[in-house]
Amino acid sequence: MLSRSDFLLPLLLISTIWFAATYAAQAQNPEEFFNQAQRALAAGNYAQAEEGFRAVLKLDPRSAAAYDNLGVVYMRQARWDRALQAFTEAKRLAPQVAGIDLNLGLVYYHKLDFEKAIPPFARVLQTNPDNSQARYLLGMSYFMQDAYALAAQVLEPLSTQEKNNLDFLFVLGICYGKHKRLADSAKAFEELVRVGGDSAHMHLLLGKAYLDLHENPKAQAELERAVALNPRIPYGHFNLGVVYQRLGMLDKAGREFDAESAISPLEPWSYENRGTIYLDQGDPDRAMPLFRKALALNKQMPESLSGLAKAYVRQGHPADAIPYLQQALKLQSDSANLHYQLGQAYLKTGRRAEAEQEMAEAGRLQAQEREKQEERISGKLPAPEAKEQ
Repeated sequence: MLSRSDFLLPLLLISTIWFAATYAAQAQNPEEFFNQAQRALAAGNYAQAEEGFRAVLKLDPRSAAAYDNLGVVYMRQARWDRALQAFTEAKRLAPQVAGIDLNLGLVYYHKLDFEKAIPPFARVLQTNPDNSQARYLLGMSYFMQDAYALAAQVLEPLSTQEKNNLDFLFVLGICYGKHKRLADSAKAFEELVRVGGDSAHMHLLLGKAYLDLHENPKAQAELERAVALNPRIPYGHFNLGVVYQRLGMLDKAGREFDAESAISPLEPWSYENRGTIYLDQGDPDRAMPLFRKALALNKQMPESLSGLAKAYVRQGHPADAIPYLQQALKLQSDSANLHYQLGQAYLKTGRRAEAEQEMAEAGRLQAQEREKQEERISGKLPAPEAKEQ
């Protein structure tokens, strides 16, 4: 005769197997992983969020949403390269989703790659012309690429919304000024002064605007005021150094670039300009380490490569200058000045045929180079904030 336990044991075994199978199915549910990861992302628990979205992708490798959210996790941590990889994969899987384009553009914008930021922002506006974030960032990207007419066209619809935004007023004023819309430019700068008051940021922006418009005395006054109000304002000393450099006040310019380097040691531009001053003062030995430091921070700097080449020539080593000039021309192939320098270096090393070829190319480019040469010594500002929503 069967006992009660003979019936219960098989039932308990069946129940245990059923519960285990149910739990395993839930544990392998990508939707549950996704929801948990989203909650972790909202709470700022990025390690848990990353783990969750990666678990989703193990179960569903074609989940564009998981890649997109994984990109957001990386973007929130300023891990731009990883974010770019995730958003690129999300875009491949879901090419029509505008939100992925916006995120792609944001990553490129943060990486200061404004040329690549433009297409994704433009695609967002094509599908949603009322997306003010994409419009703002597209306009700023055009501005950072010196496409002033396009920047103004894109940004003008935001004039009311951004009427108290100093960076916006500065950019619009510059765009108008570059295209001789002087009344509109003056109005934008009047608003900049009204909104900014006597702040260091306002004086910095106004000083940079005067630099761009080549009104050097006005730029000097504004930038001196900016650094007086805030001696550590980013790019304040740099732009003031540029003014002094333009005006031939090289000792004062050098001190400003040194001050900027102390404030922002990872920015290459101050080292480059400081090295240029040493060259102008006839001291190539002190110039060379500064050009090398600039290039260690950013290899894509033709002026630093050119500066190193000039230093080698002045030291009597023209052969050592040639590789740097060749590298600079890979970055800036339409530079008459670089072709001329390379021609001179070839000539000094007895390579006459190559010298004549470079001199001919320099002559061909010289007319169109004149305008660029006028802009060679110019100030800099950080890109306007991305205004992430």
